[in-house]
Amino acid sequence: MSILINKNTRVITQGITGKTGQFHTRMSRDYANGRSCFVAGVNPNKAGENFEGIPIFASVRDAKAKTGANASVVYVPPPFAAAAIWEAVESDLDLVICITEGIPVRDMIEVRERMRKANKKTLLVGPNCPGVITPDEIKIGIMPGHIHKKGRVGVVSRSGTLTYEAVGQLMELGLGQSSCVGTGGDPVNGLKHIDVLKMFNDDPDTDAVVMVGEIGGSDEETAAQWAKRNMKKPVVGFIAGVTAPAGKRMGHAGAIISGGKGTAQEKLAVLEECGIRTTRNPAEMGKLLKSVL
Repeated sequence: MSILINKNTRVITQGITGKTGQFHTRMSRDYANGRSCFVAGVNPNKAGENFEGIPIFASVRDAKAKTGANASVVYVPPPFAAAAIWEAVESDLDLVICITEGIPVRDMIEVRERMRKANKKTLLVGPNCPGVITPDEIKIGIMPGHIHKKGRVGVVSRSGTLTYEAVGQLMELGLGQSSCVGTGGDPVNGLKHIDVLKMFNDDPDTDAVVMVGEIGGSDEETAAQWAKRNMKKPVVGFIAGVTAPAGKRMGHAGAIISGGKGTAQEKLAVLEECGIRTTRNPAEMGKLLKSVL
């Protein structure tokens, strides 16, 4: 069992012919069941060609019809990435994971609104995220596969590097992961912490969750309040940005304290009020999780 993706997922790479798309498609294809999972690429100008044996189609709709794909990953440059997301949504894929960083916020607002109005089934992860991995089955994204191992701890994070840090610490303690989800660091994105917590709560093969957040927005507080009422499994938390000054964007486009809201201290306080044990030291995430098992 896993959430979002497994060995039966069939993936299209949008932007497969660019340098980034080529590199990460190759790395994902070479991980676990990747050779059977990565079935198509999309580039309207190179339809009929292939990338190292993976056929390239003119559109997501064509790729889905010919291969039965149900998910896509987007490595399209920022000016065109929102349109690529919408193309995947219009094609009724189950999942689209957008890795691209730097998509104009207005583009994302528009595509999210179109998704809401169209009421499509497609789930969006990202943009500006590392992707999703179900260890020893499939990885879709840019995370290093070799640091993961199958287990029973779920990880959800806005930060890619902190996802890897949490996983590294879990592995040192002999704790594998059921799935790891990077929700992305942009202010307008798809799945939130609360959505992923709900999935882990319903997943019989996840025993506990590490939730990694950062300054800006209120996603972590919303998830914590839901967890207090509904979560049947222990959750531990870390919030990056305790020393971040107000009004200055820190790394991610969404990581900004504005109007006095979204501070790390405020988030940590809410998490703790909701019964989620937290640490202010990023080196303690693994130990903290082990302490609640």
